Amino acid sequence: MDLPEPIRRRLGDFSRTVFVDQRHSELSPEDHVTFLNQHTDVVSSLPLQMALFFNMWFFPLWWISEVVMLHLKYLFLPDYYKFILITILILMTLIEAIRLYLGYAGNLQEKVPELAGFWLLSLLLQFPLILFQLFNEAILIQPLERGVHIILASFILVEALSGFAALRAMVRHTESRFHLRQFSGIQEFKA
Repeated sequence: MDLPEPIRRRLGDFSRTVFVDQRHSELSPEDHVTFLNQHTDVVSSLPLQMALFFNMWFFPLWWISEVVMLHLKYLFLPDYYKFILITILILMTLIEAIRLYLGYAGNLQEKVPELAGFWLLSLLLQFPLILFQLFNEAILIQPLERGVHIILASFILVEALSGFAALRAMVRHTESRFHLRQFSGIQEFKA
């Protein structure tokens, strides 16, 4: 299942503008020959894939402990925090499922738009939500909650950093392949 084409195009454009280093975008003729000989490059990130794998197995444990802790402290919370915490739990569950899917698809299939979507969801939604739950003492944070929030925040931070590196490498690789195709097309045209 792929992303819809307009979203894919926008995320691809976003990735190219943010992650392409203009100083290294031109390849020399020697680099083109080297690139032609290595046409089966793999640019998936092993650290990102490992973090995604362990996060996928840890998230159900986080969810169960979060539901149990919310049930235990529910009566002692003000009404607005009850609403906020239930909303955050639902949002984080949905976002995490989408985020992990996009991370897997983007990294293993080397799809730049999916990986960019994963990176944006990690940085703009999941990380602030987990930090809210980790540092807001008014929600009566229990020791188990603090522990699982620290682990999930660590996963999200590692995934955001390694996702940035993987996304940058994939965009460079895609850009160099595009330039190589243009270069080889010009050579065929001259011959």
